[in-house]
Amino acid sequence: MIANILIPMERSVYVIGHKNPDTDSVVSAAAYAELKRKLGMKEARAARAGAVNPQTEYIFERFKVPLPEFLPDLIPKVEYWLGDPVPTVKETIPLWEALSMMGKAENRVLPIVDEDGRYKALLHYGAFAENILTKINPHKKAIITTSVGHLIATAKAQPLLVFDEAAFFKARIAVAALETQSFLKHLRAEPAENTIVLVGDREDVQRLAIEAGVRVLIVTNGTIVSKPVRELAERKRVSVLVSPYDTSSTALLVIYSTPVGMMGDSSIAPLQKKDWIKSARKALAASPIRCVPVVDEDMKVIGIFAEGDLANDPHVDLILVDHNELSQAVEGAENYHVLEVIDHHRLGTFQTKYPITFINRTVGSTSTMVASMYRESRISLPKPMASILLCGILSDTLILRSATTTDIDREMAEYLSNITDLELGELGQSIMGAASAVSSRPAADIVRLDLKEYTTSGKRITVSQVEVTDTDEILEKKAEILAAIKAVRAEKGCYLSALMVTDITTLTSLLMIDAEREVMHLIGYPRSEAGIYVLKDILSRKKQLMPAIIELVEKATEG
Repeated sequence: MIANILIPMERSVYVIGHKNPDTDSVVSAAAYAELKRKLGMKEARAARAGAVNPQTEYIFERFKVPLPEFLPDLIPKVEYWLGDPVPTVKETIPLWEALSMMGKAENRVLPIVDEDGRYKALLHYGAFAENILTKINPHKKAIITTSVGHLIATAKAQPLLVFDEAAFFKARIAVAALETQSFLKHLRAEPAENTIVLVGDREDVQRLAIEAGVRVLIVTNGTIVSKPVRELAERKRVSVLVSPYDTSSTALLVIYSTPVGMMGDSSIAPLQKKDWIKSARKALAASPIRCVPVVDEDMKVIGIFAEGDLANDPHVDLILVDHNELSQAVEGAENYHVLEVIDHHRLGTFQTKYPITFINRTVGSTSTMVASMYRESRISLPKPMASILLCGILSDTLILRSATTTDIDREMAEYLSNITDLELGELGQSIMGAASAVSSRPAADIVRLDLKEYTTSGKRITVSQVEVTDTDEILEKKAEILAAIKAVRAEKGCYLSALMVTDITTLTSLLMIDAEREVMHLIGYPRSEAGIYVLKDILSRKKQLMPAIIELVEKATEG
């Protein structure tokens, strides 16, 4: 009678890059998650915290590697704290059977579902007590819904004659405890076709009940029924059952034969697994038993969420790649254990309450670090994975020409080139060509591509970066882009917001910026026009632009 297959709740370790991910961030997440799985961490899953840019999309499609899972946020949700699945019961099974199962359940509750497995109600002892009192109230005649099949199952009765076994009916219970004529008078006052008579070895009463046309005759104490009585019952189409229990015990079991759906609490509305913990707390507070069923999109029960679950650790852990600042991490990341950080940027204000693996190297790309880890672990690189790692290196180092490029990057690029049989220059031009398609996108999208947030001197700043093959295409929509930068600054409450547009053919960049007036006066780069500056020979946001921006903000806020 269990309505679902119980599969233990799985733990997930998301390997994820920063918000507004660039190619290196997405590639390193995909490749490092695969490496962790090969090293035994089966629960490692590659993820990304935003939409991919045209270059990244081109790379993953070209080499037929699945994009990492999209996680728009990690705001605490019910599914991250939900325990293992629980058994459910169909609404038609006998109450006695459901109570037996509920006694073994960890939370002492049992979700009730319909024939298609959709949630209907929750069986708990409070609801059971309230509903059962209406059936055994001495001041009110008990009427219960049951069937001959349920009576057989619950009372462990031996069926002698069975008619319409599965049909449910609203039954009245008559116990033959009176003198014969008094009982007959009592019996005639009931609708015989829905009456269940309980009797012992009194054959005269057995015959009276059958002649009256009762629905079911239950003979208690394992009493043998005579052949004439049986033949009479067959002619009258009366079901005859023999209970092994005494009359009082059998009467109680008849009540417990009612379908469990009649005893559930339908007032407890279920949660969805994607509901936020904030909503779950309110639902728990409103629940009389401080637990709530959780269902999927099809209303199928996937678990029970209880107050005690909030005291447990979530089923989600994180490995951060290509960043080490929570301001750049997927929203909600601070609520989970960060197991590792793999990065090549400056150290931010990242802190943990526990030791973690933290690897930060002075190289031009996180993809370089991940590829090195494959070598160090003696794990062979499949050609598609080697290909996207090579693309990650070339993208983040601007085909090995950025100021951040190191000999380690060059050596690793050559190593991956040998594995993949891809020529560095040709591959680099193809992926940079894909990146240049960015200029066709709306201005609001362009200024959010590879957007990173920083804090310095107590001020928040954002700097995005895009690579193009011709800055003229960007300049054609300069008014829209500057307006979009201003909108980003207002939205995030920043002191300064900027977009770095890098021309990969001329190896120069443009800085499009909106900031407080005192900062704008301090900018020393050649100004092309209002809000736009020329950055000759500057290709790296990390190593060349950000130190200068941070110095500007510090000077502007002195005193």
